[in-house]
Amino acid sequence: MSTAPQNNSDNQEIDLTQISKKIGNFFENVSTGIFKAFLFFKRNMLWVGILFALGVVIGIYLDKTTKEYDNQIIVCPNFGSTDYLYAKIELINSKISDRDTVFLKNVVGLKEPKKFRDISIIPITDVYKFIDNKEQNFELIKLLAEDGDIKKIVNESLTSKNYPYHLISYTTSKVTSNEETLQPLLDYLNNSDYYKIIQKEFVNNIKIKMAQNDTIISQINGVLNSFSGTVNSAQKSDKLVYYNENTQLDAIIKTKDLLVYEQGTHRLELVNLDKIVKENSNTLNIRNVNNINGKMKLVLPFLFVFIFILVGFFKSYYRKQMAKLNS
Repeated sequence: MSTAPQNNSDNQEIDLTQISKKIGNFFENVSTGIFKAFLFFKRNMLWVGILFALGVVIGIYLDKTTKEYDNQIIVCPNFGSTDYLYAKIELINSKISDRDTVFLKNVVGLKEPKKFRDISIIPITDVYKFIDNKEQNFELIKLLAEDGDIKKIVNESLTSKNYPYHLISYTTSKVTSNEETLQPLLDYLNNSDYYKIIQKEFVNNIKIKMAQNDTIISQINGVLNSFSGTVNSAQKSDKLVYYNENTQLDAIIKTKDLLVYEQGTHRLELVNLDKIVKENSNTLNIRNVNNINGKMKLVLPFLFVFIFILVGFFKSYYRKQMAKLNS
């Protein structure tokens, strides 16, 4: 007669017994650990209280004296100067990392370069502005979207650098002003001999186009006035006037409407083209409370106590190991 089922049953009972013992030992160790921690804090209550209070005091002092402020500028790079703008921002950031205060003060023009922490630039994702009245850009988005995720396409650097607006962010360790950081930074970004030449020719071309448009609009007005005079004279003389739908009068009126709209667009363009990197808006001195900024009075007390516990744990571990060696 086989004894295999009985052996399997005995093995299962042994396994369950061992598991229950391990679970019991685990909870017993946890209970012992909690009690030891209680005894540790009871023995060192004075030191824990002193360290906690010291952390609060030092944290309050650091929160008052160590502050960071975020500053943001929305800019529009003109004349294809987007890559130039990004390169300039990257150069400034590298000089900050190298602590090259001479460059930041003499070249960039910052009043207090040591208070200038970091700077970055990101495009403001606006696909509608990217394709607004630009059929080529619309076709480009369609073409790129055929082979990939449209959300990924609109955020990748190939597309995003061509958005009209970009956000420059920089951090200072004190309250700043237009004169101290903003204006010197914008002056530095607009200091390019090459793009100044491009700007001059670009603006000149727009003004020439506007002058030509004004001439064409005047000629169209002359044609419309002539037609209006013919109609009025015919009505006064009681003669019939036949209007031929095949005439180009309707096309002339539509052309005038398009030219008037184009003139308005050019006037708005000239407002934004007075600078290579045009500032649209700025927001200065936003108190930075991210991470542990402004929270040192909460962080330091627990940090000091945690370090004290680690030191106590290390001493206990050291004594146990020395006792083992000596025994």
